[in-house]
Amino acid sequence: MKKSVLCIIVVLLTMMSVPAQTKMEKDPRLTPEEKARVIKWLLDSEKEYLSAIENLTPAQWRYRSTPFRWSVGEVAEHIVLTEMALFSSVERALASPANADWEAKTAGKAQFIERVMPTRAGRAQAPIEVRPTGKLTRDEVIRKFKEFRAKAMAFTEKTDLPLKAHTLDHPFPVFSTLSAYDWLIYVPLHTMRHNKQIAEVKSSAGYPR
Repeated sequence: MKKSVLCIIVVLLTMMSVPAQTKMEKDPRLTPEEKARVIKWLLDSEKEYLSAIENLTPAQWRYRSTPFRWSVGEVAEHIVLTEMALFSSVERALASPANADWEAKTAGKAQFIERVMPTRAGRAQAPIEVRPTGKLTRDEVIRKFKEFRAKAMAFTEKTDLPLKAHTLDHPFPVFSTLSAYDWLIYVPLHTMRHNKQIAEVKSSAGYPR
C-alpha cells in the first residue's frame, strides 16, 4: 500500500513539474501584437521624417542654429546612416548562433529602448561611422531612406524568425546585450528621436522662413 501511494505521489509531482517548466520557456518569435507595433512605428516615423524634409529650401536644409549643432540636412543624413547600421546589426545577430541565455541577457531591454529612445533622453555622441558628412544631397538622402525602409518593412512583415533568441552586443554599456528584436525596434525609435531634433532646428529663431 505504501509503495502504491509513493508511486502516485511521484506521478503527480512529475505532472506538476512539466507545465511549470513549459511555462518558463518563451517563444523567441514576434507576437502578432509586437509585429503590428513595429510596423506602425516604421510607418509613423517614415511619414514624420519625410514630411519634415521633403519641401525644404537649400537654406533651410543647411541652416545651423549654432556652429556646434547639426543642420536639418545633417540630422536627416545621420538618420539614414544609423538606420542602415542598426538593420545590419539585426542581420548580424541573426547570423550568429542562438543565445541559450537570451531571456536573462535581454530582459527589459525592449522596454528600455521604447522608453528612452523616442524622448531624446540620455543623449550620447554619435559614433563616427554614422556622423553626417554633408556630401549627400537632399534627394540622395530621401532616396536612400526610402530604399532602406522598403527593405526593413518587407523584413518585418514577412519574418517568422526567432529574433529574440539571437543577440549582438551594443557598443554602449548601457544597452549591453540586445536581441535582433531589440535592434529592429531601435530602427524606427531612433528615427523618432531625431525627428524631434529636426523639429528643434526648424523651431529656432534664426531658421529661414
